Amino acid sequence: MKKLTVLVAGAAGYVLGARAGRQRYDQIASGTRRFMGNPKVQAAKQQAQDTIVEQASAAGSVVADKAKETAAAAAEKVRRNDDSGADSAAPAGQPTHRTTAP
Repeated sequence: MKKLTVLVAGAAGYVLGARAGRQRYDQIASGTRRFMGNPKVQAAKQQAQDTIVEQASAAGSVVADKAKETAAAAAEKVRRNDDSGADSAAPAGQPTHRTTAP
């Protein structure tokens, strides 16, 4: 349903834009350039970029810490499973799996 909505909106925009012609397009483009060139808009844009960089750095640190914790927990779980499996699966010093020669 979302794809259909996007296609219908795109088609409507194309038809209306084609009817409006090049002159209206130029008016819209000129207005957009004036808006984006406004010092207040530029300041808000810069502030948003700075905030994103700051938050991305903080999020990256949190993700790295969580990844280390998860890896350590997984390694501990594997060690515990290896220790408990070795006691019941095979005598000490014996492999716990079979291998076949090629």
